Amino acid sequence: MIIEQTNIPDLLLITPNVYADERGYFMESYNQKKTEVLIKEKFVQDNESVSKKNVLRGLHLQLPPFAQAKLVRVIRGSILDVAVDLRKESRTYGQHFKHVLSGENKKQLFVPAGFAHGFLSLEDDTILNYKCSDYYNAKSEVSLLWNDPDFEIEWGITDPILTEKDRLAEKFATFENPF
Repeated sequence: MIIEQTNIPDLLLITPNVYADERGYFMESYNQKKTEVLIKEKFVQDNESVSKKNVLRGLHLQLPPFAQAKLVRVIRGSILDVAVDLRKESRTYGQHFKHVLSGENKKQLFVPAGFAHGFLSLEDDTILNYKCSDYYNAKSEVSLLWNDPDFEIEWGITDPILTEKDRLAEKFATFENPF
C-alpha cells in the first residue's frame, strides 16, 4: 500500500497493492494496521452511491460534533474527486485538491474532518464507496456551492446534474465555519 501526502496537510492519496492474474484481481481496500500511523480515525459507517455521467454530488460536510473523516474509493467507473480545506488554522485554508479516482486505478482519497467533499461522475453507472468516521446526522449536514468562485475549482463542466440541495447550496463567504 502506498500512502502519499497531497499538497494539503493530512489529505492522503492511497494506492493499494493489487494482485491481478487471468482470473481477476485481489486487493486489500483497507487495513487499519497499515494506515494507523497517518489515519487515526476509526471508521463506523460505509456508504455507497451509484451515479450517472455528469452527476455532481457536493460539496458536502457535517458540522461538529458529527464531523466526518472519509476514505473514498471507486469500485466501478470514475470520478473527479474534490476536497476543500475548511480548517481555519491550516496554511491551505480554502484551497482544494482534486484527483481522478477510478475502478481501474483503485486509488483512494482520505479526507479528514474539516473538509468539504464532492465529486463529479465521469462515467455512467459509477459506483463510489466511502468509509465515515462518524454516523450520518441530517441536522449537521451542510452543502457548499460546487462552483463557488472563492474555491476556483475547475470541474470541466458548466451544467452538471445536481440535486436541489446542491443547486441551492451555501456560499463560502456566508458559511459560519466551526472548523
